[in-house]
Amino acid sequence: MATLSVVDVRDRRLPNVLTLPGAVVILVVAAVCGRGLPALIGAAALGGAYLVVHLVAPAAMGAGDVKLALGLGALTAALGTEVWALAALGAPLVTVVWGVLARLRTVPHGPSMCLATTAAVALTCLP
Repeated sequence: MATLSVVDVRDRRLPNVLTLPGAVVILVVAAVCGRGLPALIGAAALGGAYLVVHLVAPAAMGAGDVKLALGLGALTAALGTEVWALAALGAPLVTVVWGVLARLRTVPHGPSMCLATTAAVALTCLP
């Protein structure tokens, strides 16, 4: 996730090589662990929501964010609905706060997605 974030901040894009293989690995591991269906649903739900935003306002949401949402949606949903919801709601919130604090009109969304996912997993999975 660190590499994704650095590339997105630096280049303002998330290459397929950094998003799609991870999504596939997460879906396969989730299936092997008996969490394939929730992971698939989570990937479709988050990826679908991001796709709608991308289609309505392409300047606001890049295609790389949509592809990253597949893997992060799968990961968080495999761990539970509450993890998925926390990450899904946290990512846009982090992006908005970052933009306001930095006084920027646009900020890359990938780092916020990674941070929100990491926080959601840590907060709900750690004792």
